[in-house]
Amino acid sequence: MKIAIIGLGYWGPNLVRNFITTEGVDGVVCWDLQPKKMERIKKRFPSVETVETLEEILTDPEIAGVAVATPVSTHHEIGMKVLGAGKHLLLEKPMAASSREARELVEAASKKGVVLAVDHTFIYTGAVRKIKELLESGKIGEILYFDSVRVNLGLFQHDANVVWDLATHDLSIMHHLIGMRPVGVSAVGVSHFNGHEDMAYLTVHFSDKLLAHFHVNWLSPVKVRKILIGGSRQMVVYDDMEASDKVKVYDKGVSVNGEESVYRALVQYRTGDMFAPHLDQTEALTLLAREFVDCIQNGKPPAVDGMAGLEVVQILEAADLSMKNGGEKILLSTLSEA
Repeated sequence: MKIAIIGLGYWGPNLVRNFITTEGVDGVVCWDLQPKKMERIKKRFPSVETVETLEEILTDPEIAGVAVATPVSTHHEIGMKVLGAGKHLLLEKPMAASSREARELVEAASKKGVVLAVDHTFIYTGAVRKIKELLESGKIGEILYFDSVRVNLGLFQHDANVVWDLATHDLSIMHHLIGMRPVGVSAVGVSHFNGHEDMAYLTVHFSDKLLAHFHVNWLSPVKVRKILIGGSRQMVVYDDMEASDKVKVYDKGVSVNGEESVYRALVQYRTGDMFAPHLDQTEALTLLAREFVDCIQNGKPPAVDGMAGLEVVQILEAADLSMKNGGEKILLSTLSEA
């Protein structure tokens, strides 16, 4: 089969590089509105084909799957055309600019019986896959909280706020690791410069005592990429800025003696060893490309399907609405029904 890449800006060339070397792919076809970008990709990867119009991709019977790496505002329009042509679709994150658009993409893929995958790249990293393995083994215990910080100085986006730009990564990680659908979102944010919020704090509420919190910021003097997961048995720190030992597991916890009276209850702290598990170093995008081709060939569902992409978009949409309403808690059920 051939795979087409639409959009050759920042992320598109990475998709080209990985699909070229993916088993089962006989050729990669590229298209971008700007001819200079196609010229550059042709110089970098001489084996790729370039076409002048989107229609050439949609009508080529040899192209089985299409990866879309264009601005999110175009995902719905391009994605619907790709699905309408009966081709399998891989969308960059976030999958759409609204939950309505995301839902239409999911429904269109279902009607056509084709694969709809979303490139939540971080869930394919060795770090997140290892954390998922630890959670599923029961070693971490019940998840008590999920806390994330993703901050840096810039880059300011002109078509999205900091939540849609940065929080998408960690929301996708949370969605994959926790495996439970949240019930509501509350958020506060502020814009200092260009009209879009450049710093924000999100709280994602679940039906039990689990809370997830996210701090995203374009105005930080330092770059931080850190997630803390508190479990009833162990705790995990995922620091993506670490050159090695990105994941550390701490045998620490808290227990209470069970007394009903808060004044008589005895809180005990457990402090044990820390260990850093070995992580697979295979590039995340390599695994994603392999999975997408495997899903096309064998009819398997992707790790991040359209519904997973939709649920992340709903959280982003709820965060926007909450920020507009002074941090009011937005129930996700109201978005599902809209």
